[in-house]
Amino acid sequence: MQFGVSTFVTDEGIGPAALGRALEERGFGSLYVAEHTHIPVKRESPWPGGGELPRHYYRTLDPFVTLTAAAAVTERLRVGTGIALVIQRDPIVLAKELASLDRVSGGRAVLGVGAGWNREEMRNHGTDPRTRMRLMRERVLAIKELWTAEEAEFHGEFVDFDPVFSYPKPVQDPHPPVMVGGSGPTTFDRVIDFGDGWLPIYGRGTDDLARQVAELRERAGRRVPVTVFSVPGERKAVDELAAAGVDEILFNLSTEPQDATLRRLDALAGLL
Repeated sequence: MQFGVSTFVTDEGIGPAALGRALEERGFGSLYVAEHTHIPVKRESPWPGGGELPRHYYRTLDPFVTLTAAAAVTERLRVGTGIALVIQRDPIVLAKELASLDRVSGGRAVLGVGAGWNREEMRNHGTDPRTRMRLMRERVLAIKELWTAEEAEFHGEFVDFDPVFSYPKPVQDPHPPVMVGGSGPTTFDRVIDFGDGWLPIYGRGTDDLARQVAELRERAGRRVPVTVFSVPGERKAVDELAAAGVDEILFNLSTEPQDATLRRLDALAGLL
């Protein structure tokens, strides 16, 4: 089993380069960062975590700038989005951003995707919340086409373009893994349809994780990789996820200044 961290990198916490170096020095295998382009001041969508929305949600750095900075100062650390809001991003631009990250990192990029929960935020990008799942599917499929085809084209309900040249191509063959977030009743349909793995949040719809992992792999007819993020730094959680057949644990790392973050990483390293 592999270990990494999932976090919000903001202008008020440790910088991405310092964080990347610290993770690799302590033996962590990956860094996954969250994304929100902005948070509308007037908000009706309830935060899934309950209560008031934490400050770091609206202060995040751009995920691809963050991950590039971390990749540039490391050699082995895998760098991923947890999650990228593809329903708020142009698929042609996103394909280039992720492929570029895979190039500059030497094949260490991971694209974690999700449809998001903040309806006001997605509406500001012109996305209709009612069709966001269909939109996400098409954009991911279009991105994979752009990554793998010499003359890529896609014709769907939301994404439509004639043959194009799109470079760079990713280093990873056939492409970086696309990990699908969520734990709702139709999540496995999406993982099997257009994903390469499952990326659920710990404790959010994962109370029977061993059964869920087994069900997903049986339905897919293959060993689908499972990465769980926002995991508490506790031995009990590690043992539970290991027994469930999880491939990778991403410990939840609070957004704090450098000194506090390094102390927290030292404590988490004891669980590796």
